[in-house]
Amino acid sequence: MLTKSFELPTEEQLTVEEVNISTPALRAGAFHLGKYCETPSQEFMLCRFEEKDPRKCFEIGKEVTACGLEFFRKVKKECLDEFTQFANCLDKSSVDFKFSPCRNTQAAFDKCMLEKLEMNKPGYGYYCRAKVLKTDRPRPPGYITPEFPDAAKPIVIPPYEELPEAKHGSRFFVYP
Repeated sequence: MLTKSFELPTEEQLTVEEVNISTPALRAGAFHLGKYCETPSQEFMLCRFEEKDPRKCFEIGKEVTACGLEFFRKVKKECLDEFTQFANCLDKSSVDFKFSPCRNTQAAFDKCMLEKLEMNKPGYGYYCRAKVLKTDRPRPPGYITPEFPDAAKPIVIPPYEELPEAKHGSRFFVYP
């Protein structure tokens, strides 16, 4: 339910140049795009999570879109042929844009990105790892940092020299 005091954003606030690109092309550049625009994307998601109001995050959202545009312009300038071949392979090789039939064109694109733009493709599981974002944006008023009382306590393992002798034989011998 909206009240009279609720302000909707203006058309000017919402207007931004869009990343006009097809699904296969977006999937072809997704790994490198995610790495290239990691910081603005994390800033935007943090803003959305902390503020609980997407209207307060317009400017950061525009930075994310600008980052995506900048990335694809660089790819177009430096690695257009490899990128186009990879995107076409994704488009025509399978119904659901699988990567597996296109490993050769993907390798050529990854090599071009490394040589010309000095961008490594992130390793497997990179986007699943926990990361801490260093931000200059102030916390919103009233924000409470969550506490995790049942978090695992660190296990302190003493150095080998301080361990007591093994009760049932050597620590280095494994019985077959």
